[in-house]
Amino acid sequence: MKYVLVTGGVVSGLGKGVTASSIGVVLKACGLRVTSIKIDPYLNIDAGTMSPFEHGEVFVLDDGGEVDLDLGNYERFLDVALTRDNNITTGKIYQSVLDKERRGDYLGETVQVVPHITDAIKTWVESVSLMPVDGKEGPADVCVIELGGTVGDMESRPFIEALRQLSFSVGQENFCLIHVSLIPVLGVVGEQKTKPTQHSVQDLREYGLTPHLLACRSAQPLLENTKEKLSQFCHVAAGNILNIHDVPNIWHIPLLLRNQNAHHSILQQLNLLSIAMPLDLRDWTKMAETYDNLTNSVRIAMVGKYVGFTDSYLSVVKALLHACVACSLKPSIDWIAASDLEDDTAELTPEAHAAAWETLKNAACVLVPGGFGDRGVKGMILAAKYARENNVPYLGICLGMQISVIEFARSVLSLERADSTEFDEHTPNPVVVFMPEGSRTHMGSTMRLGSRRTLFQTPECITSKLYHNSEHVDERHRHRYEVNPDVIGILEEAGLKFVGKNDSGRRMEILELPSHPFYVGVQFHPEFKSRPGKPSALFLGLILAATGQLETYLDQHPNTS
Repeated sequence: MKYVLVTGGVVSGLGKGVTASSIGVVLKACGLRVTSIKIDPYLNIDAGTMSPFEHGEVFVLDDGGEVDLDLGNYERFLDVALTRDNNITTGKIYQSVLDKERRGDYLGETVQVVPHITDAIKTWVESVSLMPVDGKEGPADVCVIELGGTVGDMESRPFIEALRQLSFSVGQENFCLIHVSLIPVLGVVGEQKTKPTQHSVQDLREYGLTPHLLACRSAQPLLENTKEKLSQFCHVAAGNILNIHDVPNIWHIPLLLRNQNAHHSILQQLNLLSIAMPLDLRDWTKMAETYDNLTNSVRIAMVGKYVGFTDSYLSVVKALLHACVACSLKPSIDWIAASDLEDDTAELTPEAHAAAWETLKNAACVLVPGGFGDRGVKGMILAAKYARENNVPYLGICLGMQISVIEFARSVLSLERADSTEFDEHTPNPVVVFMPEGSRTHMGSTMRLGSRRTLFQTPECITSKLYHNSEHVDERHRHRYEVNPDVIGILEEAGLKFVGKNDSGRRMEILELPSHPFYVGVQFHPEFKSRPGKPSALFLGLILAATGQLETYLDQHPNTS
């Protein structure tokens, strides 16, 4: 196995995940099979219990793994299906070591960070790197490892030591280290400063690792004298100093790497030049340039709880991008804090209330994404009602589907106190209820998670047609509450149709309002499987409906089972 390790220095948030994904893209474009691992040094077992405000969205994998959002970047860029084991955390490593200690597997040894924790990290990396993730048999050619955090962080030191040992054991021709660092420009002087990167590389070398390539983040392209200084003081060949400057969209990053012959440097270090194919990024280039040349846009109202931090909905944003580009449009997302739509806000901050409603009414479609807790729920219900009553295309995801059921029960069935037991345990009309297999005492990994099958109840519904009239669809889930199966009868009698159910027929997965141009709610998260060039069917349907193209699209794309 060949390993490419991506580390970061100076500051966090430099885009190591996008850089690692882009390295995977250029290696894949050379005909190599690529897998990836993300190391997160935090103590959490996984990302499942972490706040979206603090860490961004929780990305869900087919096997139910709740992982860091960077694994979403890997899946989208490389078009692979990763597993929960592709995300390593300090919590997972320590838990595995302590479980072995409790079982007596160490036969009385004193259990220490070195060698036991470091050995566990190496074993995990080596075993996971051999697992195929691209649907083919046998291991990949290259494993790209991203080490989260910044070199010098206390919590990442056991991982750095383990990776140092790994590099020594596999040999230099099987290990390539790429260090991502920042080249700031001081406003007064206007000079590109290399000292922070010099110190970051110095820290790395003190731990026993020397970078083979530097990936330098900057606002503007690096000057030649800056590269020369970095080469001299960081002990990296000038040709291996890559500049990842700001670009119009992240699809340009693989092209930046290609233009600087990054693939050649990596292949040379890994002794893969003899088996690699000539790099072919024609499709990727076309995709990046197509987006840059788009002029028309579509306005999308995103009504959510965590709109102050857009990474909370990163996969939704990417799915909208994929769908819009497929329609030759740029997405124009109007972020609306759901609570700003509520009547209470009209009294406390009338300006915010008026602005939120004006934004909602100017949008071509409405999307209510997932979330937990009761904050903003009243505003989401008002948004769903507005979309339903005014024939505005609506897509409700997870909580957004449950919101549409609550709104319909209240407005159409006149059940004024209809609610979810998540928000009102004592509601006399529980239209959304806690799932019987859920845990009320433990939060982590206790939801209905991962890929589950949804069976279409009729081929005539819009969603079935968007999925090309397949009898079923497998999508990823993350929820504790579900539509109450006992109220399905009265809801359907009033016009709301549940066109997708699980294999038992008692768990509602997809709803539609046939009298509406596009009013769809799904219990699953279609955004997690959207890819560049292969948009999610439901996001594509939303954008087509918002631009008046849905009927034409369905007519021009006959269903194939």
